[in-house]
Amino acid sequence: MPINQRDDSFDNYLNLIAEKNNGLFSVSSLGVVTGRDAWNYDYSVNKLKNRTSKALSFFNAEIERYKLACSNLDPSQYPDMMEFVKKDLSITSWGGRSWKSPFKRHILQKFNENQFRINLYRPFTKQYHFNSTVFNHSFYSIRSFFPTIDTENLTICITGLGGKKGFSTIISNIILDLNALEAGAQCFPLYVYEDKSLDSNADDLFSQTDAEIAESKYTRKDSISDIGLKHFQAAYPTETINKEDIFYYVYGLLHSEDYRSRYADNLTKELPRIPCVKKAEDFWAFSKAGRDLAYWHLNYETVEPYKAKLDLGSKSLKQLEDKDFYVTKMKFAKKDQKDTVVYNNAITIREIPVEAYDYIVNGKSALEWVMERQGVSTHKDSGIVNDANDWAIETMGDAKYPLELFLRVITVSLETMKIVRSLPKLDI
Repeated sequence: MPINQRDDSFDNYLNLIAEKNNGLFSVSSLGVVTGRDAWNYDYSVNKLKNRTSKALSFFNAEIERYKLACSNLDPSQYPDMMEFVKKDLSITSWGGRSWKSPFKRHILQKFNENQFRINLYRPFTKQYHFNSTVFNHSFYSIRSFFPTIDTENLTICITGLGGKKGFSTIISNIILDLNALEAGAQCFPLYVYEDKSLDSNADDLFSQTDAEIAESKYTRKDSISDIGLKHFQAAYPTETINKEDIFYYVYGLLHSEDYRSRYADNLTKELPRIPCVKKAEDFWAFSKAGRDLAYWHLNYETVEPYKAKLDLGSKSLKQLEDKDFYVTKMKFAKKDQKDTVVYNNAITIREIPVEAYDYIVNGKSALEWVMERQGVSTHKDSGIVNDANDWAIETMGDAKYPLELFLRVITVSLETMKIVRSLPKLDI
């Protein structure tokens, strides 16, 4: 088949999302959209809380000022909110739209310690997120996948339609940011949680206040549809297959180089469709591969670090102090020499297996995501400094975290490619 041409056989397979009673997952969601990332995300929860507290005070002061300006006016004469509010990007952004309704109704906002959660911001990168419904553009349906901090769930996330970097997928056990994957991450959960306290016909599951959400009780339901289960059971009538087996089959299949190559053009224009491989043994091979991949991709912070050579100058590893692990920006020793990474002035990582860079997610290797995100950045418009070393010290309690993360993701990358290259040929 010519390059960049749609493969019509794609239409024969099961839709990823249920449409007209024919599909695998009953629900999906885009990742969270803040409209104000620099103000709503940080590696340091303490810095984020301090910044948020100041922003809320500023927001409430603007409400009071707006309320005064609107007094004795007909609503049709109220000043335009965006033109009225003071613009101070060092404090907050007026991005997104969710703040406009409470602002117009003069509803003051309270600081809530429970509104800070850990999200997957980019591949292999977590950050704290201020998750107020008022100050984020949209959560879509993703909070029904993870309604509380302690909710146990998994979601397979894929690149959005129209992406130019090639198809990618990652798995997450926490809320994901929209831009974790190109063109808007689309997420398909293992479970969905329904709030028993809400009318089942309610249009907005999260019309409650954040405090009410935290106190609600939820009913867990499978996201894999009954139709999807029956479809696979009919394909393999002698096998005992459950919905979790299918979930991991999908994750394994979406890593297949055969699948991605054969349907490359389709995957830029439409959601994946899921074929049943001809042989039951291949189904189980893909399902097991999906489980194994999920293990490595979810546990990337705790797997065994790869034993690369660390060049520490005249010191030994035990002689290094916390300050010696502070990283501002990792870089390659030479442009085309990826087996050596300069971590900082005190540490150089050598003898990195170049095949580790073969694991590509969202347009670049997993290792290069770590290199890009484990450092210090300054947001141009606001001047906000976001320092990955804060996560290392405050959350992980270990200044070595960025270095060890890089070494762990070498392990993850090698194991991922070992699994991917051992997948069965796509026989459908």
